[in-house]
Amino acid sequence: METPITNPKTKVLYVITKSNFGGAQRYVFDLANGLPKDQFEVVVALGGTGERGTAPGVLREKLEAIGIRTVVVSSFLRNVSLWRDLTTFRELLTLFKRERPAVVHLNSAKAVTIGALAARIARVPRIISTVHGWASNEPRPWWQRRIISFLESVGMALAHTTIVVCAYDRRGDAVVIHNGIDLSMQLDTGDMIRSAFPQGVRITGTIGELTRNKNQVMLIEAARADEGMYVAIVGEGELRAFLTEKIQSYGLEGRVKLFGYLPARQVLKGFDTFALPSLKEGLPYVLLEARVAGLPITANPVGGVREALDLPLDEFELSHMIKKTIALY
Repeated sequence: METPITNPKTKVLYVITKSNFGGAQRYVFDLANGLPKDQFEVVVALGGTGERGTAPGVLREKLEAIGIRTVVVSSFLRNVSLWRDLTTFRELLTLFKRERPAVVHLNSAKAVTIGALAARIARVPRIISTVHGWASNEPRPWWQRRIISFLESVGMALAHTTIVVCAYDRRGDAVVIHNGIDLSMQLDTGDMIRSAFPQGVRITGTIGELTRNKNQVMLIEAARADEGMYVAIVGEGELRAFLTEKIQSYGLEGRVKLFGYLPARQVLKGFDTFALPSLKEGLPYVLLEARVAGLPITANPVGGVREALDLPLDEFELSHMIKKTIALY
């Protein structure tokens, strides 16, 4: 009697430059966790938190807690470094040849550009890239934007399919799949935010990685100009020391506070207004969560911000995002 042949699981290898827990990392986590376990084998390759020598961050901890295997790409850096980027290329090429995935799904500008070339050389059958807001749209010198735009075009050409998370970012034949969240998410009281400020004051809150693109410094400047403004900044990142110095130099320690990384569901109810002063965005998860919380929202209309605010909430259901993405695998 012959032993029946069973179809092996499809191996999907996600690649992302940084392993903190911003929007792109959350996207990778949601997809990795959401793929049917009986159909897919999932591996995630990730770097540190963006700077030289940094250890893997929260994303790795979250993935390993749900049993998803991770591989550290030690040479991944956020900024351009020719020698390190060549090392990253070699690391990824070796990884792809060793793992032999059916699908490589690349996330973040550097992972897309370097990873797509490595995946082509390794003869990966299916290469998907997701753009979480084009890096060439960031506020940079014009010549840097030109170079980055060219590299983005190369990465898009090398990938079999490019996903953008908002219609604003659609280029060529890119597929629009909006980010998704669990619309039934349960929100905590937000007392950890409220208790840090005088009773009865109105709190403007924001959530995001502490980077130049997220522009939290604008809220600090606004609080400096308005003595009745109280600001809660939730997030962690490379600009923490800079923002701390600003708050202290303006004497705003009582009205502007940095809370570090906390899940949105724990803090949203502690805000009276949600603010997103970003200079560049893809489609921000936090705006969807602020809508679920029923908060008034003030946001800089960049990237997919208008879509996040104007489209009906059920457009952003997490299960829809996962199903649409699986269809491309």
